[in-house]
Formats: sequence, structure tokens, C-alpha cells
Amino acid sequence: MTDTDRSVDGESGDPADSGSLSDDADPDAVDPEDVPEFGDLSIPQRAFVAAAQNPSRGLLVVGLFAFALAFYAAFWLSFPRAAGLLSGVALIVVAVAALVYWLLDRVSG
Repeated sequence: MTDTDRSVDGESGDPADSGSLSDDADPDAVDPEDVPEFGDLSIPQRAFVAAAQNPSRGLLVVGLFAFALAFYAAFWLSFPRAAGLLSGVALIVVAVAALVYWLLDRVSG
């Protein structure tokens, strides 16, 4: 019997082909009620889950963050007044976004 003749879904009648995968698995090992929903995770936990599911994308994001941080430091060294102004604007935008997020969380909950 070749590899292409073997059943992959366990529906073959040949006992050599179809070993039961559920014999070793414990159905009570993971309780579905204990598994949190993705929406219940915090932002760092979501980032960890996303990086664990696709490590190359996680490394790309870390590399882009490192580049952005280096660019920000160089921007501060080259144009301190413009960097200060843009950093202040960015802080205001982040504060407004956090306030809107907090308000929407209070209204929906």
C-alpha cells in the first residue's frame, strides 16, 4: 500500500490504516467555559496571541516598532521643537481616543 492509498480521514475499513486519534485524547482536558474569548483579552495578550499564531508577522511588527523608535529618537535629535510639537499633538490624540474608548466601554457595559 502506498501513501496515496491510505485514508487520511479515518474512514477506511482497514484497521492498519485507521488508528483512532481520540483514544489518547481526554475530552475533559480543556473545558470550553474556561477558554476566554478573544474580545476578553487585554491588548498585550492579544498581541501575544497574534504573534504566537504567526511568528513571522510578530517579528515584522517588532522590527517596525524598533525602526519607528529609532526614527523618533533621530527626529528628536534633529528637530527638537517640531518633535516636541508633534509629540504633544500625539499625546492629545491618544488622550482623546482613550477617553472615547472609556466612555464607549461605560455605555456598552
